[in-house]
Amino acid sequence: MSNKRIITCAITGSIHTPSMSEYLPITPEQIADNAIGAAEAGAAVVHIHARNPENGMPSPELSLFKDIIDRIRDKNKDVIICITTGGGAGMTVEQRAAVIPEFKPELASCNLGTINWGMFPMLNRVKEFKFEWEPILLEWSKQAIFQNTFADLMTITGIMQEHGVKPEFEVYDVGHLYNCGYLLLAGYVKPPVHLQFVTGILGGIQATPYDLMTLHTTAERVLGAGNYTWSVIGAGKQQFPLCSMGLILGGHVRVGLEDNVYLSRGVKAKNNAEQVAKMVRIMQELDLEPATPDEAREILGIKKQ
Repeated sequence: MSNKRIITCAITGSIHTPSMSEYLPITPEQIADNAIGAAEAGAAVVHIHARNPENGMPSPELSLFKDIIDRIRDKNKDVIICITTGGGAGMTVEQRAAVIPEFKPELASCNLGTINWGMFPMLNRVKEFKFEWEPILLEWSKQAIFQNTFADLMTITGIMQEHGVKPEFEVYDVGHLYNCGYLLLAGYVKPPVHLQFVTGILGGIQATPYDLMTLHTTAERVLGAGNYTWSVIGAGKQQFPLCSMGLILGGHVRVGLEDNVYLSRGVKAKNNAEQVAKMVRIMQELDLEPATPDEAREILGIKKQ
């Protein structure tokens, strides 16, 4: 399947706030509908966060996740559901990991290291906020640390292994690849691991061709060919350029309103399916094809649950 590429769609995330786009899905129904639409457009994987349906604030509530998952599965039995263990700002590791034993997803995100996480520049881009919590959270991010210690990694990967869940390792900087190498060497995870190169977050590696090449070559050197698969995220305006480069290098891609609320310069995406459809068009121009969910399972080495 050398011409097949997995498209992951990150539906809502915990970075963007409701005031940044009127199209950001907030309620379980909106999140599920966006996930279903993304799958229909060509996404093999949908990455799920939950939000408080009253004010859009990121939430760890298991009942919200259940509502979202049930709504997706009611309409689509095949798409791979990847649940976050990154959660949102201020959540404990226990809150973030609770989704694993509760839902036993095929795939779940697992962040490979601690970083500063600066969302505060967005304060200058929004003229008026809908909810009181939004500017408070963005201002707080000046002092925020997104904690993912070795103890946290050992705990979360242990829970995933116990419940048969494959980690999708989020790589925010080069050192995180060495962390992953240690987890492999020490037996906390088994190869092949799946990496998500997250670029463009203030506090992590940036979304430039040079940085993507650094991640790509370091992974090859540290983990070794055949021991990993990889995908790329370009946060913000670098979403499509960096994903296109990832395709050319042989990687998979992630798009979605979690990473970028725009479809093109100055044009907001009205839903996640629009971004997936654009990614499919780019693939086709490169003589590549989006993998189906079952093809993605074969690539990732996971079994349908």
